[in-house]
Amino acid sequence: MVRENIMERLRVEESLVEQTGFNPYYIEINSGLENRLLAKGQSFINLASNNYLGLAADERVKEAAIRAVEKYGVSLCGTPIATGYIDLYKKLEQELSSFIGLEDAIILPSCYQANNGLFLALARKEDLIIVDRNAHSSLIQGIKAVGCKIRPFLHNNLEHLAGILQRSHKYRQVFVVTESVFSTDGTIAPLKAIIDLCEEYQALPIVDDSHGLGVLGSGGRGILEEQQIPDFPGIYTASLGKALANAGGVVGGRKELIKYLKYYCPHLVYSTALPPAVLGGLEAVLDIIKTEFPLIKKRLYLYKQLINEALIEADFSVIPSKAPINSLNTGSKENTFLVAKRLYEEGILATPFIEPAVPIKQGRVRLIAGANLSQGTIEEAIAIIEGLGQQ
Repeated sequence: MVRENIMERLRVEESLVEQTGFNPYYIEINSGLENRLLAKGQSFINLASNNYLGLAADERVKEAAIRAVEKYGVSLCGTPIATGYIDLYKKLEQELSSFIGLEDAIILPSCYQANNGLFLALARKEDLIIVDRNAHSSLIQGIKAVGCKIRPFLHNNLEHLAGILQRSHKYRQVFVVTESVFSTDGTIAPLKAIIDLCEEYQALPIVDDSHGLGVLGSGGRGILEEQQIPDFPGIYTASLGKALANAGGVVGGRKELIKYLKYYCPHLVYSTALPPAVLGGLEAVLDIIKTEFPLIKKRLYLYKQLINEALIEADFSVIPSKAPINSLNTGSKENTFLVAKRLYEEGILATPFIEPAVPIKQGRVRLIAGANLSQGTIEEAIAIIEGLGQQ
């Protein structure tokens, strides 16, 4: 038997790029997330990043990161369980859990690792994991790694979820997994109702609040504040690299859960701790949100509405959303690339999603206007969108 050379089958399918004359991925960025973004040496209106509150380049956040580097250096060169658990790390975990409304929390290098490691640490093959069919890849990949039974339920469909739960008696443990804000469409999960169903059928709810933390709620504390869930009985995860403008992921819940994960979550135990600069930056962002969120939120949602109205007026197919996300239904992957290309050619950077990130022929182009953008930049974006509509 002649073994196949693996390098001969490592081919990236590039026909879509050749067909559309555009590759929207791995675009070289030449600046930070200021009011204007430099990409390939050109100036763009950035409607692609998850910098919701516009704090990624805030001077106060940068200064806090610098102070942390001056005190601790650029890296801890160790995992949290070994030599990486500095006082700043511990303090931030306490501040995050208190801010979100949880008993305790741990911080991992990314939310992808949090969502992957969580299931490996807690689920077994004799369990059932019920998951919203539109859930993020990090959740899906983490679930698949366990090898247990998986049952998707229709997006935000409580009746379908209840039907699956009714037939789940034979499993040792049942988990119900959802997101708070689904990032490709901007739809929001009925989490409170999902929790009620979980209590009825003795299932454990898990929510990824990556696009809700720092965005939802009167104080920016996320889905638990937004839907008034004071004593969340399940497991909470979120990215710290979106509205919180840094990096990392958080897992929160009961103290017993967090203590267990500190010793048995492989993605935490075997990963180098977050750099001090990130920890310092996160602490500064939390301070800003606590004091300035109402004003920032007002600007964020105003920008969303202005862009939304322009897109509808220009006859784009816009998906209704209560989150500060404008998502275009672009259909085929070819059309999705072409819509992103036209925006790019006119100076707007947006995010296209094609399969497998979304179902086949359900492409999306997402636009997020961060609160740091100037009114003039938003007006320019509106003028570009209106011009595309006329074409």
